[in-house]
Order: sequence, then C-alpha cells, then structure tokens
Amino acid sequence: MKPVLPRLAPLPTVASQTESPHVMTGKENIPQSKTSAAAVANIRSRRERPCDACRRRKSRCVIHEGKVLCVLCEFHKQDCTFVQSPLPRKRKLNNEISGDSVKKRPPPQKSPREIAPTQVKQEEEVHPLLLTPSPTLLGETLSLQRGRHCRHIGLSSAYDHSLLDLSQFDGRNESKVDFGTLRKVDEHECFIMYSDDTTQSSYDEAEALNTVEQTVAPHGSALIDIYFRIVHPSFPIIQKQVFLDRYQNNDRQYNPALLAGIYLLALNWWSFEEKLASQSKPDSARLEEIASRSLMNTMKQPKLSTMQAGLLLLQRPDADLWSLTTQLVAVGQELGLHLDCSRWQIPAWERGLRKRIAWALYMQDKWSSLIHGRPSHIFDANWAVKPLTDDDFAENPIAGSQAILPTEEERISAEQGQEVFNQMIALTSIMAEVMDTFYTQAAISDFDDAGPNATRLILERAKPVQIKLKEWFARLPANARMDTTDNQQLSMTGKSYFFFPRYLHLGYFATEITLHRRIIQSLSPTTSDPYLFYICRSAAKTRLISAMDFVNRLRPSHLQAFWYFASKVNFTLIGTFGSLLWATAPTQEEADFYRMRLREYRWTLSVSSRRAEFLGYAVRMLDASRGLLRNLAEKPWLGQQPRTSEAGVPEEGEGGVGEGLGVGMGMGMGMGDEAGEVGEVGAEALGRYPSGPGFMGFPDDDL
Repeated sequence: MKPVLPRLAPLPTVASQTESPHVMTGKENIPQSKTSAAAVANIRSRRERPCDACRRRKSRCVIHEGKVLCVLCEFHKQDCTFVQSPLPRKRKLNNEISGDSVKKRPPPQKSPREIAPTQVKQEEEVHPLLLTPSPTLLGETLSLQRGRHCRHIGLSSAYDHSLLDLSQFDGRNESKVDFGTLRKVDEHECFIMYSDDTTQSSYDEAEALNTVEQTVAPHGSALIDIYFRIVHPSFPIIQKQVFLDRYQNNDRQYNPALLAGIYLLALNWWSFEEKLASQSKPDSARLEEIASRSLMNTMKQPKLSTMQAGLLLLQRPDADLWSLTTQLVAVGQELGLHLDCSRWQIPAWERGLRKRIAWALYMQDKWSSLIHGRPSHIFDANWAVKPLTDDDFAENPIAGSQAILPTEEERISAEQGQEVFNQMIALTSIMAEVMDTFYTQAAISDFDDAGPNATRLILERAKPVQIKLKEWFARLPANARMDTTDNQQLSMTGKSYFFFPRYLHLGYFATEITLHRRIIQSLSPTTSDPYLFYICRSAAKTRLISAMDFVNRLRPSHLQAFWYFASKVNFTLIGTFGSLLWATAPTQEEADFYRMRLREYRWTLSVSSRRAEFLGYAVRMLDASRGLLRNLAEKPWLGQQPRTSEAGVPEEGEGGVGEGLGVGMGMGMGMGDEAGEVGEVGAEALGRYPSGPGFMGFPDDDL
C-alpha cells in the first residue's frame, strides 16, 4: 500500500564549495546503510546543540531519525559540523521572549514513510510534520515549497490521467518523468512540479526583499503588529502563526510582494498609532513599485504566496485593478484553488489555507465584476471548493518553537473576524446570483425581447434572489447585525485592537441596490402599468433611505476599521442609485426630495473622508453624477399629477405604500403571498434606520 502522507525532499540548490560527505542522490531521505564514526559523533552532538550553520542563521536545527545531516545542511548541500563555540548571548529586550522559555529538543518523530494509511487520521492530530509547519518543512506542502512550484493538470489536457496513473509514485506520491515531476494529491487530481530555475528571470528577490525591509526600517515589527491586529481577523488569508514564527526567527525568505503588501495595508493606520504618528512615514510609492515588479515575476512560478500577495495588494482602495484580478484567477486555477482539496494528501494546515485563499479569490472576482460591470471569470459549474469550517481557520503552533498563546483580545477578534469572513462569502454568492440573473448579456437580451413586460419578467426572476437575501439577513448572528452597538475591543494598554467591520453591511445594501437598480431601469412612465410603476419606485426609495441612514450612523471607530476593496464603489453606488431615482422621478417634488437627500449624503461622505480617505472617491463620483443631472429636463409639478403624493406613490386608498410593499406586490406580480416579496427586506431595514428631517452630523463626542 502506498503511503498517503507526503515526504520532505531537498530541493535543487547550488552546491557549496566544500563537498559534503553525504551524497545527494535524489532519494536523500532514505537512511544510508553506512556511516562513519564522525557521522555517529555528529548525531550525538546534534542532540546536544544546534550545528554551526544553524547557529549562524539563528534557525531551528532539525534532524530526522536515521539522518546524518540536519535538514538545512542537507538542503544547502554543506557539512553539518559542531566545531564552533557558541555565540555570545545578547541581552534581550523587554518585548522579546524571556529567558525562561528555552527551547528543548523534541523527541525523534516517525518518518512519514513509516506511517500506515490506517493511521492517517490519528497522526494528523498529533504529528508535527503535518499540522505544525516550519520554514524547513515547507517541502511537505504542495504550493509553498522553496525552489519548486506546481501547476494543475486538467482532465482535457495533453497529459491523460489514465497514462499518468501508470507512473511509479514514491513515498511522497511523486514520480519523475521526462517533462517534470508528477505529484498526485488524490485519486483524481495530479500536478506537475517544476523547479523555479526553469523560469528565467533577472529579478533578484533577495535584493527586493532587502529593499522592502530597508524602506520600512525600523518599523517593520510595528507594521506587522498593525496588520495582524486590524486586517487579518476579517481577511485571514495568511497562516498567522507560521508567518510570525518565521519573522521572529529572522527567516527572511519571503515573497517580497507579500511582505510589501502587508506593510502597505498597515500603513493606512500609521497616523492612528501613537508611537508611529510622530515618525516619518515610509515611502509607500517605493513599496508599491517593488511589490508590483515582484508579483509579476512570481506569477511565472505560482505559489500560494503569489495569491496572498496579489489579494493583499488589491485591498488597497486605489488598486482595484480588473486586469490583476483576472490574472489572479488564472494563477489560482493553475494552483488548483477551484478544486475540492478536503481529502488531498497534503498537510492539514495547507488545506485550510488553500480554502481560505480560494474563497477570498472568489469574492475578489465577484465584487470586481460588480464594481467594474464586467463578466465574472469564476463559474459555479467549475467551482468545487467546500464551505469553510472552524478547522480551516486553525492556527497551529510550530513544533519545538515557543508558541505564542493568543490573548483574550486576539481570541475575540479572531472569532468575530471569522464570522465576518464567512458571512461575506455567503453574501457574495447571493450578489453573484443577482449579477448572473440580471446583468449578463443573455439576461439583457431576454429583457429587451420582453418589451413592455420587461418589468414583470424582472420581478418574477427577482423573487427567489430576494428570498435568499432576506434569509441571509435574518440568519445574521447577533454580533453581526447592523443594530449592534460598536463592539470595539481594547487591549490592556487601551489600544484599539479590533473593530467589527461594517463593509459586510455596506455590501448588503450594495446588493439590494444592484437588484432594484435593474428594476428602476426597466420602468417607463408611458409604457409601464401605473400601479406597478409607483410600487417599484416606493420600494426603491425605501432602499435608498435605508442605505443613506446606515452611512449616517457610521462612527469614527467604524471608519478607522479595515474596509474591503469594493467599499469605495459600494458607497458610490448608493449615490448613483439616488441620482437614478432623481433623474427618473415623475414629479418635480419627488426630484427635489432626492436632490436634498443626495446633498446630505455628499456632506456626510465629505466629513467622513477625513477619517477614511477612500471616501473621497465616492464624493468625486457623486459630483460627477450631479453634473450630468444639470441636463435633466424640467419635470411637471405635483399639481399636474393629481393622483400622486409628494413621494410619487399612489395616495392612500388607491394602492398606498404599505399595500404595495406587501400583499399588493405579491398579487399584482404573481409572486405569491409568502415571504420574500420585493420590498420586505428594505422595509425591515428602514425600521432600524428611520429617516429623520435630515442628517445633522456626528455627535460631538464622536468627533
């Protein structure tokens, strides 16, 4: 029976000038039958202290059972010696690990080759090689190896899977063939592993990484802390414990674009940190240049770190590039992120990380499709990723290292952030259905062919989507509802630790507006049924008021939180929807109502932009829309429309607002009496955000 678990193998590197007594044959992990007396002495010495090379690197010294060389020395093809004296100890700072937490060498572990397939489930819970990654164990992974990258082999490619199954796979489920190295992860999926050396590039990643560090020095650690305190909880696409362990142990073999992306996002909160605000802020333009060049280079050697870097760079408010999103979708498919990896023979922590990155990519593609008005590149028919579970967010400490136990603030922020991430995925799937139902070329053609019946056709197709949106809203946990008080967490030092992001709620309003926007676009005062016309406009008005009042209630703590990349356009969509209702208003009184609300909304955004600069984009776009409305023709006054009220809906007794939002809508459009009619969710939200005489600004204590 073939072993199920993967096995670490050294990657090809340039040999050192000193010849190693251990010959690398390609099957380096098979214990040698003959060892010299010096080698045996080395093993005894190895258990006492780290070798000279690991001591110089300040790296963890690991030796596998039956091996002569430690993993790093074997990797670099160099002698594993124990002749140098220990380096003098440096006095540790107060914020470093105290001296009483000395590392102890873990007991010898079983080789993955010795683990039987029937023991996999039990071993996955305790075996450090599987659940507890470290820099030297990245070779166990599929998409995070140093020196190698993988590409997925599809069923219709030139490499027929039936022929690939004829290969002889070793203990790592790998087989060397003429065109590369095959790696099977389960019965159906196979990858080709390539050496990074096969892709020619003059880009020096080591130099780029040094430049990144020098650009932010000496504030790198502070920026890392900001990132994991504010961004990571609700956007968990990095294995936090693995990253921090490598960073604190001076392992600087990062993807430069990834590290630059972390620093760039953290710089958004530079002025809010007391210790940093008075310091000179690092050059973000230089970081962006390095990150862009490095990302383009690493796409030739795709790894999970490539996806992480790209997704982080796209979260910057001014970097929602459609072309980069499409490139990341292609890279993700090369890495097999669109597949179900639940049973793959890779480390359990990598499975969880792959799923989180996959869903982050899904959201990036779908929201980019909405805000740019372009076709999505991810389709349900080819999306097999399973929903996330609690295990997929597990942060496992590294075996033999000083594990950093989470504080109470970190635990709370992780739980709340996980909830935000899951709820955003669910909302994105509904939003994607709205786009597929109303904004594809096929749907547009259907509505055009329907002619005067287009509105009724749209309402019929809107019913199932509206029901899903209503159910999502009703199932929101208590701590994620929009009427929840600000649940900012404070650390023991009084420093803000985590703000529950409101971009989730903003995305909800953007989804509703996207749905009702299509309904309003189909209405025509001359061809639409008058009753239907006013009912649909009344429901749209409810949406607009709810969304605007939600923005009015944002506190400074909300504005200082992490906002998803689509947020600046989602704020803009609220203003765009208001302008649409203004432009299509049947009376001058109704047009003046929307003009007044848009003026208040613009003032709110301009004040809020002092704490959230990205809102300046929404202000500029709102001004552009108002500029277009200057060409709007004069509308008839209310006296010329005797059957309409000030809001432009039928007077009570002739099909009032309440009747239209409820039973009237169901009976008139054939939508039934069950829950989910167009208008119910908006009316419910309006109850939470009543429209007052006008927004009067933030309370004094908030400013």
